[in-house]
Amino acid sequence: MTQIKKLLEDISPTRILACSFLVIILLGTVGLKLPISTTGSISWIDALFTAVSATTVTGLIVVDTATQFTMFGQFIIMIMIQIGGIGLMTFAVFVLLIMGRKISLKQRIIMTEAFNQSNTGGIVQLVKLLMTFGLSVEFVAFLLLSIKWVPVYGWKHGLFNSLFHTISSFNNAGFSTWSNNLMDYATDPIVNIVISFLFIVGGLGFTVISDLFKSRNWNSFMLHTKMMIVGTLVLNIVSTLLIFTLEYNNPQTIGGLSETGKWIASFFQAVSPRTAGFNTVNTGSMEDASLVYTMVLMFIGAGSASTGSGIKLTTAMVVLLATITFLRSKSEPVLYGRRIQTDIIIRSLAIIMMSIFVLFIFIFLLTITESAPFLAIAFEAISAFGTVGLSTGITFDLSTLGKVFIMILMFIGRIGPITFAFMLAKPRDTHVRYPSDQVFTG
Repeated sequence: MTQIKKLLEDISPTRILACSFLVIILLGTVGLKLPISTTGSISWIDALFTAVSATTVTGLIVVDTATQFTMFGQFIIMIMIQIGGIGLMTFAVFVLLIMGRKISLKQRIIMTEAFNQSNTGGIVQLVKLLMTFGLSVEFVAFLLLSIKWVPVYGWKHGLFNSLFHTISSFNNAGFSTWSNNLMDYATDPIVNIVISFLFIVGGLGFTVISDLFKSRNWNSFMLHTKMMIVGTLVLNIVSTLLIFTLEYNNPQTIGGLSETGKWIASFFQAVSPRTAGFNTVNTGSMEDASLVYTMVLMFIGAGSASTGSGIKLTTAMVVLLATITFLRSKSEPVLYGRRIQTDIIIRSLAIIMMSIFVLFIFIFLLTITESAPFLAIAFEAISAFGTVGLSTGITFDLSTLGKVFIMILMFIGRIGPITFAFMLAKPRDTHVRYPSDQVFTG
């Protein structure tokens, strides 16, 4: 017992986080293979793919969630989404807090790694806020959706559909209990507002939520909070206008809707790609330009320490600001009277380069194993890496090897490419510093 405890203490926090996801995936796979979980037979690879997609809160499916799984199977998927979105370690720490147990330094370090924090200070308070705020928001949204759906589907299915979509939305999963996702509610204001509010709030990041609770005025917010609020607002407005313009006359998407309906559908399609993965129009029927822009949104993703993935909005903003600073011949990027440190810029560049490198490898491999058009393959790969779940319709036709590649992308995308690299690499402690020399670039 002592040796097992010592072994666990020696494992790095990044590997513990990765292993926690793997444990959920394995248990979920077994659960989905139970006869009570499905309406018919399902292969192990499809059960594993569904478990990976749910745990990494992606939403890509190789079997129809609505028809292939029973309510019990859908319940298992819902539990995996909730645990995968907030994190197994977060749940474990919260249970310990409820029991009045002391949180060890090792557990604090793991949580710090999970939330991309720079130090362990205040991490326990962040966990408390995450759970209380998250469950409270989910409860209110559940009530609102129940009012909408119970009269339509009855108490049993109405309440379950409301709970399932609430958890799927807040955790940016994109899973639905309907075969056509939310296309029946493309112009419904209540469903669009509640669902989009859930995944936007879930995608802001709990560091931002915590700062909003602590600070009551704009000047006292952290720079990260200001960047996330302004960046999210600007990106959502620009994306809505762009999707509205590109899809305006497309009869297969928003072309046949009323003017108000077009704006509602355009807004939903603009904000959903940042890792939510729900769709109210047929994604595969969108214009190529819209698909390319959606790929950019999926690559950027949500906020740090959120239920979403991607390279993160602040990462993209930091690199953009650093580029603008360089072009203006200034020494360092400054925003809202605060300087962005060099190590943050280097980390942001590393995240983007690692992400591009990973995507290039897997898109290349998928072009070998799959017969779909290149745009569809690239879209699928970026959707998996950003744990978004949107698809042009090729997921059901993926080969076995293609499913494996997509599963790996979803896993890497959820834990982060840098975390994944650190997990595989052996730490090397060196204090050697070499002399500099000139390198010509550009």
